[in-house]
Amino acid sequence: MKKVILLASFLLFSASLAFAQVQIQSGTFSESYTSKGYTLDRGTGERTYLVEVNFPAPFDKKPKIVLSVSNIDADGQFNTRYKVEAFSVGRDNFTIKISTWGDSKIFGIGGGWIAFGG
Repeated sequence: MKKVILLASFLLFSASLAFAQVQIQSGTFSESYTSKGYTLDRGTGERTYLVEVNFPAPFDKKPKIVLSVSNIDADGQFNTRYKVEAFSVGRDNFTIKISTWGDSKIFGIGGGWIAFGG
């Protein structure tokens, strides 16, 4: 019985230690037709805009990224098509790629990001 209690205590301690080392950082992004190089509001076909995000503090390992879109300003006369994805993820930074295609016109888009890892 002592061995079971000792093993359970060790596993609980190990799990809490591993959980305590998870790093989490978050932030927001907001881009629009006033941003330098922004082209999602004009033309047709595939268009992209890149946003570089630098972490306040570097991660120990490459983190995972979760993105969300909280607002979008688009031309109502056309279909609203967009894709937001993270790529080039490193310990110090990552890039948000915002895309649209067809005849969609996006005047502005914003949201948030969460980076986690350990």
